[in-house]
Order: sequence, then C-alpha cells, then structure tokens
Amino acid sequence: MQEQLTESDVKKIQEEIDYRKLVVRKNAIEAVKEARAQGDLSENFEYYAAKKDKNKNESRIRYLERMLKTAKIVTDTTKKDEAGLNDLVEIYFPEDDETETYKLVTSIRGNSLDNRISIESPLGKAILGHKAGETVLVQVNDSVSYPVEIRSIQEADGEDDIRSF
Repeated sequence: MQEQLTESDVKKIQEEIDYRKLVVRKNAIEAVKEARAQGDLSENFEYYAAKKDKNKNESRIRYLERMLKTAKIVTDTTKKDEAGLNDLVEIYFPEDDETETYKLVTSIRGNSLDNRISIESPLGKAILGHKAGETVLVQVNDSVSYPVEIRSIQEADGEDDIRSF
C-alpha cells in the first residue's frame, strides 16, 4: 500500500532511520556480544532478549525504508475554511447524539486514542475538503455508511510524533 506522507513526515522518518542505524544498532550489537560472552547460549535469556531487540530494530529500519520508497508525497491543498491536514475538526454524530474533535493527519501520525485520524480512513476521507456546517456521508464499506456533521474547523499547532510499533 502506498502511504501518503508530507515532507515533514519524510524528514521525521529519515531522522528515526538514521538514529536507529547509528545509535540503536550499535547498542544492540554490543548487547548481543556481551550476552554471548556469558557462556552457554542454550539457557542464556539475556542473549535471546538482546537478539530479539536487535532484530526488532532491524525490522523497524526495513519497514521505514520501504515506506519511504513507496510513499506518495502530499500537501494540504484545501482552502482556509475547509477541513485539511493538521486541522482540528469538530464532528457531530447524529446517530449517537455525540460530538467529537479530531485532528486530520497522515497515516503515519494517526492515533485513534489521541483523536488523530488519518486522511486515508473512512472518516478522514469523508470530511477532508469539506466546510463547517456541511453534512457528509462516511462510507465504511459497500453496505455500511453513516452521516456526520462538521461543526467547526480550527488550525492546530505543533506536530505529532510518528507512529511506532
């Protein structure tokens, strides 16, 4: 799948790759060497834990590098009064009679627990480019959809961290 990333996302990802290659990788290799030096590897928990951490770091590096290779760079082309990247959008859900505020972000910054939703998610796709006061239909799949009303749109300050695993 092709990730939609901003220039800022690409910069953050590259910084994490560089940090993992220069700092984390070096520390992980040292930890494996130290654990191996303790003797019998068949019952050496420290060795297995160090190898697991080293492999997790290498996996994260490969994941981020692959993401950068296949990424599509996006910019916010919405008008000032439309819901766009990094905007706080207050949404009313008529079926539940509830109002929630979400920040529209790229998928690498998405975190539903912090009310940051991706512009690639069904809700993000539905409200992107629409104005306050509009009612839009969120298409979950071919047979499920629901309406939401955009109550307000505000510019958000600051950047969010990229998602990790």
